[in-house]
Amino acid sequence: MSITNYLTIDVEDYFHVSAFEKISPPATWAGRESRVGRNTDRVLALLDASSVKATFFVLGWVAEKFPQITKKIAAQGHEIASHGYLHQRVALQDRQTYRADIRRSKSLLEDQTGEQVLGYRAPSYSITRQTDWAFDELLEAGFQYDSSIFPMQHDFYGIPDWPRFSGYAVKEGNHWIARENPTDLNLSIREVPITTLRLRGRNFPIAGGGYFRLFPYAVPRWGLQQINQKEQQPFVFYLHPWEFDPDQPRMIGCSAKSRFRHYLNLGRTETRFKQLLQDFKFGRMRDSLL
Repeated sequence: MSITNYLTIDVEDYFHVSAFEKISPPATWAGRESRVGRNTDRVLALLDASSVKATFFVLGWVAEKFPQITKKIAAQGHEIASHGYLHQRVALQDRQTYRADIRRSKSLLEDQTGEQVLGYRAPSYSITRQTDWAFDELLEAGFQYDSSIFPMQHDFYGIPDWPRFSGYAVKEGNHWIARENPTDLNLSIREVPITTLRLRGRNFPIAGGGYFRLFPYAVPRWGLQQINQKEQQPFVFYLHPWEFDPDQPRMIGCSAKSRFRHYLNLGRTETRFKQLLQDFKFGRMRDSLL
C-alpha cells in the first residue's frame, strides 16, 4: 500500500515573504497589488483535477482581507490551518505580540469556516531553540499540532538535530525537546517537521519551495521516493501560491540572494507540481495525525 504524504500550501502573497521583510513591512501591504486570490484559485484547480486534498496554512492577514479565499478552500474539502496573522518570524516578536498574533489568526479562521483550527506553521518555519517558548503559546491557544521545525540549518530557521519525522515537542523544565511518545499530553504538542533527506550524515532540503524549483524534477522525486520506499515514512511537502505566478511584480531593493531564491524557475512550478501529484499519494495533515 502506498504511503499517504502531507501536502501543505502556505497561503501568503508574494510581498509577505521573509526575504522581503525589510522592504515590505506590513504598513505597505495594503498598497501593493495582491495576487494571492488568483494564485490560490490556480492551486485549487490543480488539486481538484487530481482529486487531491491538502492542508492550507492560511495567513490571517490574507483571510481577513479576502475571506472568500478561506471559505473556498474549506468548501472544497481541504483543511484550514493557521500561518499566524502577520508574516513575522517568531524571533522578531516578543511573547505578548506572538500570543496575540496566533490567537487572532486562529479565531479569525474558525469564524470564517465554522470549524476548529488544529494546526499551525510559523512564518518561515521560525520556531528554533531560541524561540521554543512558542510551543507554550501554541498549546495554550488550543493548537493540537505544529509543522514549523525544519531539521537543517538556514539563515532564517532550522533545528539541525531535531528528528526528521513526526513526533512530539515535549516540555521538560524550561525547554521543549523532541520525544516519540510523551508521557504527559498536557505538556506536549504533535510536531511534524518539514521533510529533509538524510545523506552522508547531513540533512538536505528536498520537499518544496525554492528547493523544488532549483533542481530538475528528477532530483526531488528520487529523494521523496527514498523517504517513502526506503525509510517507509510519509513526507511533508510545501509550496506557496506565489510560486505558481511567474508574472508577479518584482520587489525592488532586495538582495541578490533573495531575488535568486524567490524568482528562480517560477515558470516551472506548475508543470512539476502536476507531475508530483501523479507520482505520490497525498492527503490532509489532520486526517493522519489526530
